[in-house]
Amino acid sequence: MDDTYELNLKNLAGWIASCALIFGAVVPYVPQYKEIKRKEDAEGFSLYVCLTLLIANTLRILFWFGKRYELPLLLQSILMILAMFVMIKLCINVQNRTQIIKAKERVLTGSEFLHFADLDARFFWKWTDFKSYLGFMVLFAGAGGVITYLFLDIPIFIEIVGFLAVLIEAMLGVPQFLRNSSNKSTVGMRCAVPFKSRSMLPF
Repeated sequence: MDDTYELNLKNLAGWIASCALIFGAVVPYVPQYKEIKRKEDAEGFSLYVCLTLLIANTLRILFWFGKRYELPLLLQSILMILAMFVMIKLCINVQNRTQIIKAKERVLTGSEFLHFADLDARFFWKWTDFKSYLGFMVLFAGAGGVITYLFLDIPIFIEIVGFLAVLIEAMLGVPQFLRNSSNKSTVGMRCAVPFKSRSMLPF
C-alpha cells in the first residue's frame, strides 16, 4: 500500500514538474500581453525578443529530430512559438490601430519569398502585417527542416544546431536592452527571462 502511494505521489510530482516546465516559460509573457492590450501601446516591448525566441525554439525542435531530449521541453518549444506569434499579432494590431499618421505599408512580398536576397535589411522584422512574420518563420523552419533532414546522420551538425539554439536563446535580453536604451525607459516592459532546463543542452 505504501509503495503504491509513493509511486502515485511520484507520478503526480512528475506531472506537476512537467507542466511547470511546459508552461513556465510562457507565463512571464502573460503580464506583458495584458499590459500591451490594456494600454494599447507596444512601444515598450521589442519584437526582436519574439524573433530571438522563435529562431531559438525552432532550432531546438530541429535538434530534437537528431538527438531526442525530454518531451516536455519539446512541448515547451512548440508552446513558446505559438505564444510569440500571439505577441507579434497583438503588437502589430496595436501599432496599426494607434498610428496617427499611417506609415508606409511594409510587407514580405511573394518575390522576396522566392528570392531571399531581395529582402530589404532596413525593414527586416519591421513589417506592418502579421502574415509577413508568419511567412518568414515558415520559410526559415522549412529551409531548416530540409537541411536538418539532409544532414541528420552527421552528429557534429546536430550538435551545432543544438548549440546555436542555446546560444541564441542566451542572447534573449539583448533586443529588450537595446529597445530600453533607445527609449531611455523601461516603461511598458513587463517580461522576465523565462525558465529553461539545463537538461536540453546538447553537451
